[in-house]
Amino acid sequence: MAEEYVVVKDLYKSFKDIKAVDGVSFDIKKGEIFGLLGPNGAGKTTTIRMLSTVLPADKGEISIGGHSVRADAEAVRALIGVCPQELALYEDLSALDNMVFFGRMAGMEGRAAREQAMRNLKLMGLEGRAKGKVSKFSGGMKRRINLAIALMGSPELLFLDEPTVGIDPQSRNHIFQNVLELQKGGLTVLYTTHYMEEADRLCQRTAIMDGGQIIALDTPRNLKSKIGSPDKVTLEDVFLNLTGRSLRD
Repeated sequence: MAEEYVVVKDLYKSFKDIKAVDGVSFDIKKGEIFGLLGPNGAGKTTTIRMLSTVLPADKGEISIGGHSVRADAEAVRALIGVCPQELALYEDLSALDNMVFFGRMAGMEGRAAREQAMRNLKLMGLEGRAKGKVSKFSGGMKRRINLAIALMGSPELLFLDEPTVGIDPQSRNHIFQNVLELQKGGLTVLYTTHYMEEADRLCQRTAIMDGGQIIALDTPRNLKSKIGSPDKVTLEDVFLNLTGRSLRD
């Protein structure tokens, strides 16, 4: 059994009268790809913001790599990389300059940042576009650069927040392959997506959130087994069965 790398206990966060996160507890094993699913407004983004030290919790404890987020946020930041859903890129800079800039922000020396930037660009299949201006890149290329930036500084835990939104199947598949290769190298991943087949394909375990609470947590196969044959039922069937079919705007 792998050791617990992330431990979340009784996490709460409210915004005025809205309970965004209401008593959430889970753990992520070292080297695991852990899925966090839920409809809009379920509390996923608020949870990720607390785990990534951006937002303080009202109550509860978060430990990452043995460090308390509350007591030692700086040590936690040195362990994590964040690939946000919204692209965090400087459009007028080249891919390489974007990477080096964010590497320096992560505390890397210039030469080391440049060397790692080139390795990450090669990993993403973009080595030949290193000097190209990001504003000229396709949506899929920008998503891959976004992921490459999140890997600057060699994080041990990577937050991937809907990394394949609005991209072509080839770029999407390339990101899948990269995530699986990174996992083989020991990286731990928290993966959020609205594409259920992605979670089914990539995640060892998946938590489903709704109303600020985790309403199910298990392997994708075990979750599917609870409502039918796991070879016929989809994770989307499970998701809709648990969260309902009403629109969440």
